[in-house]
Amino acid sequence: MTTSQKNALVLFMPSGKRGRVAIGTPVLEAARTLGVYVESVCGGRGICGKCQVSVAEGHFAKHGIISSADHLSAFSDTEARYKSKRDLGDDRRLSCSSRILSDIVIDIPQAASANNQMVRKAVDTRIIARDPATRLHYVEIEEPDMHKPLGDSDRLLRTLEDEWGYEHLTLDFHLYRDLQTILRKGKWAVTAAVHAGKNTATVTALWPGYRETLYGLACDIGSTTIAMHLSDMMTGETLASAGVANPQIRFGEDLMSRVSYVMMNPGGDAALTRVVREAISGLIEDICSQSGVARNDILEAVFVGNPIMHHLFLGLDPTELGQAPFALALSGALDLPAATLGLDLNPGARVYMLPCIAGHVGADAAAATLAERPYEEDAVTLLVDIGTNAEIILGSKARTVAASSPTGPAFEGAEISCGQRAAPGAIERIRIDTETLEPRIRVIGSEKWSDEDGFADEIKQTGVTGICGSGIIETIAEMFLAGIITEDGIIDGAMAARSDRVIAEGRTFAYVAWRGENGNPDLLIRQTDVRAIQLAKAALYAGVKLLMDKLGVDHVSRIKLAGAFGNFIDPKYAMVLGLIPDCPLDQVSAVGNAAGTGARMALLNQSYRREIETMVGRIEKIETALEPDFQRHFVSAMALPNKTESFPNLARVVNLPERSAVNDDPTRGARARRRQRASS
Repeated sequence: MTTSQKNALVLFMPSGKRGRVAIGTPVLEAARTLGVYVESVCGGRGICGKCQVSVAEGHFAKHGIISSADHLSAFSDTEARYKSKRDLGDDRRLSCSSRILSDIVIDIPQAASANNQMVRKAVDTRIIARDPATRLHYVEIEEPDMHKPLGDSDRLLRTLEDEWGYEHLTLDFHLYRDLQTILRKGKWAVTAAVHAGKNTATVTALWPGYRETLYGLACDIGSTTIAMHLSDMMTGETLASAGVANPQIRFGEDLMSRVSYVMMNPGGDAALTRVVREAISGLIEDICSQSGVARNDILEAVFVGNPIMHHLFLGLDPTELGQAPFALALSGALDLPAATLGLDLNPGARVYMLPCIAGHVGADAAAATLAERPYEEDAVTLLVDIGTNAEIILGSKARTVAASSPTGPAFEGAEISCGQRAAPGAIERIRIDTETLEPRIRVIGSEKWSDEDGFADEIKQTGVTGICGSGIIETIAEMFLAGIITEDGIIDGAMAARSDRVIAEGRTFAYVAWRGENGNPDLLIRQTDVRAIQLAKAALYAGVKLLMDKLGVDHVSRIKLAGAFGNFIDPKYAMVLGLIPDCPLDQVSAVGNAAGTGARMALLNQSYRREIETMVGRIEKIETALEPDFQRHFVSAMALPNKTESFPNLARVVNLPERSAVNDDPTRGARARRRQRASS
């Protein structure tokens, strides 16, 4: 255990904020000290119960924390009194009445975090042609006849086969219980929901009389956020959308740390499966509440996710995905009863899982590929979903290849000293004056820049709390354009003579992006932050370059940025950073939650299911971990924007700093840093 004599290390999830606090500090006070919002209406008197939290137990190796429920003080009289009168789950504590005794991971439920992470996975409004796997059929069947001793179910199935062309139709077993009641209530006229699988067709629901309402949901299970959309399958209209931070974040920020948790904690896979299914159940409740649709009226659900999310949602052990050869337990598409996954929908509801492309290129990438269809393009098109694990698709009509790159959570605010996930108060835009080095910022929740009248009033409720992913991209890129950062990613200490925004921190330097007000700390971009972004962007670029090599191309004609993060970054700054290859900026576009769109397409039209199942078999999978050239491309991509690649299209619109002479000596940067430290 790493707890010092007087301090404990506390990590709050899902925000990822961490720090040391004095032993005996109330959890609520620790949260406020570290800038984590926990709702408390009663002022910490243990009355409102809004500040409930829970302890995430286990060994969190990445953070160096062994967390246990007994690392909080014993259940207090205040908590006992509250529990006797109100709802306080067995695993919940009141953060105002529980004190930190040792290193601990605290999970803040969504309800307790009014300032919770924003889930930016909006629905695509494109029109999708309908041909759903589940259809409604109204039929009138013959009444029973003593001279024709055929069961009610047999007459129903025969009528459906005769009138609607089905063969070997079956009845879902749960319907036998109420079948006769439904037939008689409808006076032998009923509406049947028939689900057409690959080789079978099954009656999954039955209602008396005529009915013309049918609903389905599409869900993208991301490693950071989960987004869900409810559709009217008769019209294709999206009726409601909801999103939530993936609660698995408490077990690890990135995918590999979650696999490590499973490997190090017996039963860890079951714990991760449980929390993600609980989150999905909560989203179902949310979209039903928004739309007025009953859970029992939802007959279809489509889920997509990266391979590890895919496996954990299905209850499969992801351990093999954490080590070569990264074998999937299941790669093909899956059609199964929703009840098998514990989903509280109509008893006959079906779930369709899109196929995974490879060990680290999942069903979400397949869905995004279906939505954006690079395999139909004449020109070489790059589709990239930037997250904790970037999934990359590159191709055209001629050929399509796919890979993934382990970018980690840095782009989402984690592993950055002042980073945070997207939430009100987070810096999302920044501009740095190249002469004075003074920044202008814009934060989530305000349309004004910091030098505009009214900015202070608009952020009064939230303040400036940190820098989210899009803000980090712009900050590092702007620092580079202003000369604060060298092409090697070094914060240039010589700039301290020009501005007090550049400050010494031990043997390195930092840039003050925002000066804290009212006792709040300054927001600094440190050398370690720059390095974390360099490592992440180099991994992504190297993966892209590897696929370009495989296709034999030296440029791409079009770039599509998918995912919540890709939707909010400025393509210009992504290119300045060297996150993506050079391309005409007007050919770089954000395509939103393409994975969610692909899931909706598969929900509303079964032909899209067949299309992507076929296409996945044709996509060539490249495993970056096994490619010797990946490391070479990675080293070059560590520079800003790149050590060896040119960016002529970018140079036409941005004044890039003059590139120093290319020097292949790997010690060049180290020597420069030593000289810089010696001179300072």
